[in-house]
Amino acid sequence: MATQKSTLQRCLTPKVELPATLTLTASIACWVLVFGLWAALSYGGVVPTMFLPTPGAVLDAAMRLSTDGTLGKHVLASVEVVVIGFVVSSLVAVPLGLLMGSFRIVQALLEPLVNFIRYLPVTSFVPLFILWIGIGLEQRVTVIIFGVFFQQLVMIADVSKGISKDLINASYTLGSSRRDVVMHVLGPASLPGILDTLRVTMGWAWTYLVVAELVAASSGLGYMSLKAMRGFQVDVIFLAIAIIGLLGLMTDQLFRLLRLKVASWAQ
Repeated sequence: MATQKSTLQRCLTPKVELPATLTLTASIACWVLVFGLWAALSYGGVVPTMFLPTPGAVLDAAMRLSTDGTLGKHVLASVEVVVIGFVVSSLVAVPLGLLMGSFRIVQALLEPLVNFIRYLPVTSFVPLFILWIGIGLEQRVTVIIFGVFFQQLVMIADVSKGISKDLINASYTLGSSRRDVVMHVLGPASLPGILDTLRVTMGWAWTYLVVAELVAASSGLGYMSLKAMRGFQVDVIFLAIAIIGLLGLMTDQLFRLLRLKVASWAQ
């Protein structure tokens, strides 16, 4: 009884470490609850299968589309779009964001425009991208870049701004040049925050994937969802949503492991 009370107190105390078995049990319980509710609503006939397919129907759709190779083709097409768009955006946003957060003149030059553009809806630019770029991989990648780049820029600039000035002044005292401060102080000190930013914005890249593939696409999970909607194949739509969620979860865990690996000192 005393042990249970102690465990409950630890669970209700902020920022207290819990046993790994307890956290794992809580995570599993959440998934069991979600799938149990889904199964109860679908198999129990509470919600018609036209609107909510059963878990078994979604698994059958996965097996059917995997067998004929359709699912693999669409998954690879979507992964290609997200990875290319995210990598191109990050390669530009990371150094530019560091400069924007470190140099007041760069901030004054870019911040008004960036803050204006990042509030514009990505969907409204899709017709323009089709007119300017055409239909194909380039148009879909551009949607991902436009949806992610400006958010990355602001978040990375904020990370750089948050670096202590005492650290920079100490570097100057030890004889560092301005270039050394940027390359060997601001960069490494910002690394944990940059990785956290990339982890968050990768999730946004997956959400913009459907926007990129709903218009003028011939492959991808978004296209598969749109095609399934026209045929009232709700099980296929749920399958596409589930796969996007799983892919997003995988990339999230990869960034978490990468942060633990390259910035373990910041834990």
